[in-house]
Amino acid sequence: MKRCLEVWKIGTVNYVEALKLQEKLASDRKALKITDTLLSLQHPPTYTVGKRETVRNLLIPDSELKSMGAELHYTQRGGDITFHGPHQAILYPIISLRDIGLGARKYVEKLELTMIELASLYGVKAQAGQKCETGVWVEHKKIGAIGVRISSGITSHGLAFNMDPDLNYFKHIIPCGIVDKDVTSLKKEADVELPAEEVIQEQLITCFVKSFGYNNVLLKDHYADT
Repeated sequence: MKRCLEVWKIGTVNYVEALKLQEKLASDRKALKITDTLLSLQHPPTYTVGKRETVRNLLIPDSELKSMGAELHYTQRGGDITFHGPHQAILYPIISLRDIGLGARKYVEKLELTMIELASLYGVKAQAGQKCETGVWVEHKKIGAIGVRISSGITSHGLAFNMDPDLNYFKHIIPCGIVDKDVTSLKKEADVELPAEEVIQEQLITCFVKSFGYNNVLLKDHYADT
């Protein structure tokens, strides 16, 4: 069976802009106007809070965020507070779970597998978190975050994998609401020299395609084509 995926590589995009694009694509996917679509991007420094609005896990006042050049946004995804920023590979899948016969739990497991596979390419042993610990971990340090939204069987939001972000940004939050756990990156954990970030983001896409069993992939390079 032919499983089609369109991949949009859109570079560094403001969080709000990416959110609007996801909403439009999710609506189009629901109306069967488009096929499954994957957005591959990075964000400027941004803290996001999930629908439970656990802003108490932000440890500094809003005014300090501005001086750091970071933004704070409330979203409708699941999960707790997290950070997005430069040198972090982000994937937002806009896909129909019904079409590929997946429930929410299996979907999240496949997102975890995508990041675990990527880490393994660099000799880094990552695994899914324990109960109540979402995302992907290297021992007790988080290397990849997951926060998803599913509406009418269509997904949005997704995963963020730490290639080499400034980990100091994570000191200002309790990442995902889990106290006493550190955050790490591929750069810190890998014993090998990393290639250009575009290469790692490309590999993350490949791992996603493999995890979800797509066999017909169309690449679209940037916004200008939309």
